[in-house]
Amino acid sequence: MASNGVSGLDMEKKSGGGGGVEDIYGEDSATEDQLVTPWTVSVASGYTLLRDPHHNKGLAFTENERDAHYLRGLLPPAVLNQDLQEKRLMHNLRQYKVPLQRYMAMMDLQERNERLFYKLLIDNVEELLPVVYTPTVGEACQKYGSIFRRPQGLYISLKEKGKILEVLKNWPERSIQVIVVTDGERILGLGDLGCQGMGIPVGKLSLYTALGGLRPSACLPVTIDVGTNNEQLLKDEFYIGLKQRRATGQEYAELLHEFMCAVKQNYGERVLIQFEDFANHNAFELLAKYSKTHLVFNDDIQGTASVVLAGLIASLKLVGGSLAEHTFLFLGAGEAGTGIAELIALEISKQTKAPLEETRKKIWLVDSKGLIVHSRMESLQHFKKPWAHDHEPIRALLDAVKSIKPTVLIGSSGVGKTFTKEVVEAMTSFNKKPLILALSNPTSQSECTAEEAYTWSKGRAIFASGSPFDPVEYNGKLFVPGQANNAYIFPGFGLGLIMSGAIRVHDDMLLAASEALAAQVTQENYDKGLIYPPFCNIRKISAHIAANVAAKAYQLGLASRLPRPEHLVKYAESCMYSPVYRSYR
Repeated sequence: MASNGVSGLDMEKKSGGGGGVEDIYGEDSATEDQLVTPWTVSVASGYTLLRDPHHNKGLAFTENERDAHYLRGLLPPAVLNQDLQEKRLMHNLRQYKVPLQRYMAMMDLQERNERLFYKLLIDNVEELLPVVYTPTVGEACQKYGSIFRRPQGLYISLKEKGKILEVLKNWPERSIQVIVVTDGERILGLGDLGCQGMGIPVGKLSLYTALGGLRPSACLPVTIDVGTNNEQLLKDEFYIGLKQRRATGQEYAELLHEFMCAVKQNYGERVLIQFEDFANHNAFELLAKYSKTHLVFNDDIQGTASVVLAGLIASLKLVGGSLAEHTFLFLGAGEAGTGIAELIALEISKQTKAPLEETRKKIWLVDSKGLIVHSRMESLQHFKKPWAHDHEPIRALLDAVKSIKPTVLIGSSGVGKTFTKEVVEAMTSFNKKPLILALSNPTSQSECTAEEAYTWSKGRAIFASGSPFDPVEYNGKLFVPGQANNAYIFPGFGLGLIMSGAIRVHDDMLLAASEALAAQVTQENYDKGLIYPPFCNIRKISAHIAANVAAKAYQLGLASRLPRPEHLVKYAESCMYSPVYRSYR
């Protein structure tokens, strides 16, 4: 202990710490500027086991396990099984009136007891989905710096340039199957939240496990921090990210490219990389660039499109006709809007055998400057150009509705209250059952509420939204609004890719996912005006989506797990992670 002729006692006096004979590593007796080594043990038992979220069972450890794993005295004497623990936690969660407090309680549970967290989420999915995902996750991201406790996922900033492969190797899990990555520039409808966007990958991956059955250890949340243009965050002393303006151009592209190459090098060809909440200009470019070399998926462009198309296919049972007989008008021509439009055009083309250029003519888009028409072609961003049709320019949405007379109105603008009473009334004037989808998140950004849609259309609208709304009573009838939530699609879609060992994503897989989801809507759902099945069956729904996606991967020759399983739905269900506690020897 003593060095340089200084006794341990002298050292203790100098440091004011509680050193002494037991301090074998010299940690307590070291002065503040001396370096100590963070020693640890390798087998989880006793105190360490209780602090390992992967293996901790809290009061559910049996008497035998408490003896075998040195837990005697470290826990109160009662033994509570997992169901009782779940009941107690749900009771506690319901006491919180503020959604963000529920979110923080759930995150604490995830860091403390992983299996119990997923059991809670799976068994109470309809109640807890809005807590761990939209809309609450948006507020959590806004306040991520101040509620930040234990880091989750990997933070890769400009400081790590040239070392990203090393950074990936710092992650404790070796066999990663899915990565959700964001650069925080366009979080939901809330804008640039920089490094605080980490709440999104963390939330998405918890749904991959709960709804799609991927093992938590196979999921990796990543935030790429290239700075932020959010003045408020740059001035915030508690901001957890790089305090600089966003890097763009070559510097940005090089960092992303290094990341994409490092991921493939470290985890192989079959790791799914899901892009999340990138700004429009980067999102389209990254998807186009890497879809040829990597297994990539953009949930904002492709996931949203697939879930909306599923709702449209299902709604035909209520409004009649085929997709090709309908006219679509979008408010919003960003990632979501153009992504949905393209998938609708693809599906119509597949059904009618008409060329894509023709089927796109049934679909009209309105952006911040008005209707997208031919005369604006020069000034349009590349992803809007396919949607510029022959028509005189129209500025306002209401005038566009009156002129084009759509049967389907879709909002993906990120701007709340844009489907006004006049717009909904106009839709109702020439449609027996107007289909109105207000998709922007979170709830505050929704183009209109469920109540407004039903009231203004006199109960005739078929309505679905991006964020959840409560059922609405109108003229003595109860209307249950559907939720066009990406959580229907991406967990099952990802499971389908992974269980088939797909190496690329093909548009036909997205169509397969939409058709599988639409097929899960029952007559009982239709009777309530629903165009999506209830979330309580989500694991069953995910298994069907996964099976359809995997079947398409095998058909297209993109699957690498051979031979193909005989019963894909059963196989999907057998692949799913179960959060039930394991017994320890």
